[in-house]
Amino acid sequence: MRKPLIVSAVCGSLLFMAGSPAMAADPVAIDSQGSKGPDRTVGAAAKITYTRSGNSPGSGPVTSVDPNWTPPPCWYAPEWKASEFGEYRDRLYFGARHDPDAPRDALKEMSDENQGYRKDNYNIDKEKEGMWWGAQFSPDATVAEQAKCSDPPFWVDNGDTPDVPNAISPEILAELAYNQIQVPGTKVSLAPDGPSKVNLPTWAWLDKGDFQPVSVTASLDVPGLHIEATTTAKPTALSIKPGTEDAVRIPASGKCEMNEDGSIGEPYAKGKANEEPPCGVTYHRSSGNGTYNLQATATWDITWTGSGGTGGDLPDGEYGDDQPVTVEEVQSVNR
Repeated sequence: MRKPLIVSAVCGSLLFMAGSPAMAADPVAIDSQGSKGPDRTVGAAAKITYTRSGNSPGSGPVTSVDPNWTPPPCWYAPEWKASEFGEYRDRLYFGARHDPDAPRDALKEMSDENQGYRKDNYNIDKEKEGMWWGAQFSPDATVAEQAKCSDPPFWVDNGDTPDVPNAISPEILAELAYNQIQVPGTKVSLAPDGPSKVNLPTWAWLDKGDFQPVSVTASLDVPGLHIEATTTAKPTALSIKPGTEDAVRIPASGKCEMNEDGSIGEPYAKGKANEEPPCGVTYHRSSGNGTYNLQATATWDITWTGSGGTGGDLPDGEYGDDQPVTVEEVQSVNR
């Protein structure tokens, strides 16, 4: 029985060009991750390149709120010009092009598959008319996930869309771009200053400059094919978890919606200690000698637009930070 061979391509090395926050509104180039599999020494695999734009360099990746959704683990994309494919396959299956009838022992049982390619001379006579496509993989793909893209390389004429599952498309690019989104942290401002007080509201807020939309554009550009997609994360709300059941969230849902100016909550002002804030928490028990672990998690609405007027929605994303909160009993003096 002939064993299947999964050939993976190198999509590129991870590269960050991080700038200062003041420069982060300009696009930042990030190449895609390298994929698993044997190293190819010939051919220029189609590189998916990423460009990030937004007002923050980001602190961490968003996580889909849908536990059943993940970016694609594998896809098919252009990998070789015809002459490159011929050189690669002959080296892989037959040791060297100058000795094509001497197959490597380890690959003898698979060499008959390559005979089909060699019979048509790897389409070298159609060098400028198309490319050979192959499977590419996310670096996080498991062996089982790689098996979803186990088809052998296939020829695609320029301008044609292959009728195979997981063929690279604007939507797949958008999903891969989702995995590259980095958003700001969510350390909130708390007041009044100092430790929070039992039964007195603690105000929580984020200034309007803290959260702005962040976009990542994924593009693929090879002879005969250019597609791209831009995935945008837009902040919509902040959820507060006080870190103890002996507390009441404000509002009761614990979800603070974004204001029209892009801020969340309202900064505390002197004299408002007894007023209820639009976003915050009231603790009913002291933290004693320790602290409570307040969790602030931002929700991001994720949408995408792509080549050919394509676009749509992707699952909302979340990212949050924890911060310690000391809560003390209110001290009173009896006279």
